[in-house]
Amino acid sequence: MDGPSTQYAAARHTLTQGERIRRRSEYERIYKQGLKLGSRLMTVFLLRTGMPASRLGIAATRKLGGSVVRNRAKRLSRELFRRHKPRAGLDVVVVPKREFLAADFASLERDYTALVSNRQDRAPMVRAR
Repeated sequence: MDGPSTQYAAARHTLTQGERIRRRSEYERIYKQGLKLGSRLMTVFLLRTGMPASRLGIAATRKLGGSVVRNRAKRLSRELFRRHKPRAGLDVVVVPKREFLAADFASLERDYTALVSNRQDRAPMVRAR
């Protein structure tokens, strides 16, 4: 049953190109200038940019596991971002830890909101080059 309505429903839940951090240089800038917050399940980097949309980057390294495991971590991270989207102009990079995959989604949501939502104002503003 793969009709236009199912394709449309799936497309609504994807992140737009403007909501993704894609370039290595952008990741490096966020790592260098951003606020680093850690928990048992993930490490999050925050940087305010003043852009019209908030953006997500995910750094699921091979240390986490094979491709299936890394892709699951990325799917969960995207869903966290989609459900608890921060205010516009905030770049968020999520680095999942091994415990991330063993935790239930409610724990991930609590952890993510505690890290991101409560500390958005503390994130530094991007500096001009």
